[in-house]
Amino acid sequence: MFDKNKLISFIENSKSLQPLLFISEKVLNGERISVDQAILLYEVADLGYLSMLANHVREAKNGNHVYFNKNFHVEPTNTCIYNCKFCSYHKIAGDPESWEMSLNEIAKLSENYQNKDITEVHVVGGVHPKWDIHYYGKIIQSIKIALPHVHVKAFSAIELEYVIKKANLDYREGLRTLKEYGLDSIPGGGAEIFDPQVRDKICSDKATGKQWLDVHEAAHLEGIPSNATILYGHIESYKHRAQHMEAIRNLQDKTGGFNCFIPLKFRAQNNNLGYLGEVETVEDLRNFAVSRIFFDNINHLKAYWPMLGKQNTKLALSFGVDDIDGTIDDTTKIYSMAGAEDQKPAMTVDKLCEIIKSAGRTPVERDSLYNVVKFY
Repeated sequence: MFDKNKLISFIENSKSLQPLLFISEKVLNGERISVDQAILLYEVADLGYLSMLANHVREAKNGNHVYFNKNFHVEPTNTCIYNCKFCSYHKIAGDPESWEMSLNEIAKLSENYQNKDITEVHVVGGVHPKWDIHYYGKIIQSIKIALPHVHVKAFSAIELEYVIKKANLDYREGLRTLKEYGLDSIPGGGAEIFDPQVRDKICSDKATGKQWLDVHEAAHLEGIPSNATILYGHIESYKHRAQHMEAIRNLQDKTGGFNCFIPLKFRAQNNNLGYLGEVETVEDLRNFAVSRIFFDNINHLKAYWPMLGKQNTKLALSFGVDDIDGTIDDTTKIYSMAGAEDQKPAMTVDKLCEIIKSAGRTPVERDSLYNVVKFY
């Protein structure tokens, strides 16, 4: 458990960490840290210090609980009009490695889970040049017909921005249309890094950071909750990361609609930024901890295990993380195509609980809105 006196002693006995004492006092008093203070944490804070401070925030918000859910993914297509340099998933129309799921195929995939206690379907894919907002709605409808009581979390802000604009609707009108088809929430993908100069270098042709934020604000105003992400470990700086998180924190102050923040690690295989390599695990843990310390107004921090790997996900539970996603059942290819360790990502409930318990935490099955389904 968190020990305040141990943390203060740890700081006072290390000259190199004395500048961090003020930050520690702010966090221990429940006060918000600034962008500059987040950058300082990134640049000079020891991992042990970050772990203690991040876990103080985690325990204050979530006790000893670590959450997971029973879910599967639908990835309707990897055909995409955009060609982001970090993406290993994108294929152009007609590429032999591209796919397009029909509505019938999506319905049949969903029907496979009718006798399983799945609580969420996660739907995300490429931005198909020919699909419109009503086709997106029919995808949701196909799932809901098979699984009427399952929460559908569908379509990144990048997908939504394109089809809503194509329909000549404003964001709220477009999201209202999809909500009528059965949309329950939206995932956090497509945020990457908001800084325009970074975005121009890694994903210049798709929706801007402001548009991503505007789509999520519109969703929240329509009663549709969402998650938020960051893509880290490529060409961005610590300042870019901190400013990115500040924009999300500011929107959360305004709407309260974000359920969870999810740092996503850049993976280097099969994309145009592969020459950069990948950051080490120490940097992953540092990023989780600073994220947890920074977000005083988002309750949950997720380590997405197909991206991070099982062992490193366990480590992340000591750096502020309280959620490790779900069972997934080998239904996503996004990170496996980028070289993640789990090429067929699936975990049983027993394995998820084993990881959580081995880190000294209490496993809690949740629904998509973090209501408790079952304690383990």
